[in-house]
Amino acid sequence: MNCLFCKIVNGEEKSFKLYEDEKVIAILDTYPTVDGHTLIIPKKHYADFKELDSEIISHIYKVAKNLSEMLMTKLKVSSFTFAWNYGDRQAIKHFHLHLLPNFGRNKGKKNVEDIYKMLEEK
Repeated sequence: MNCLFCKIVNGEEKSFKLYEDEKVIAILDTYPTVDGHTLIIPKKHYADFKELDSEIISHIYKVAKNLSEMLMTKLKVSSFTFAWNYGDRQAIKHFHLHLLPNFGRNKGKKNVEDIYKMLEEK
């Protein structure tokens, strides 16, 4: 399979990993729309949301809840948007949930490596 997210899950591609467990991995998007743009990706390949069962959906949202709290604190934002794309809008055909910190009019100007360093600080 030539899926970028499967390669990331298998350690074949570089990523800025924020979280990992037996079911999902969370990474910073390398082409972010805002600082801290994070993706939660199931380790099992699901082409889109229609293939997800209730157990993995529940797990993804549990991880999203925990990660969003950390991101909000460290990035000093007070709101978030959660999104997934489907159909033509879904660039990579492996389901993933976007966590998008809301900075208001200021989307931020930091690069992914700088954001990763901020988030990895204790």
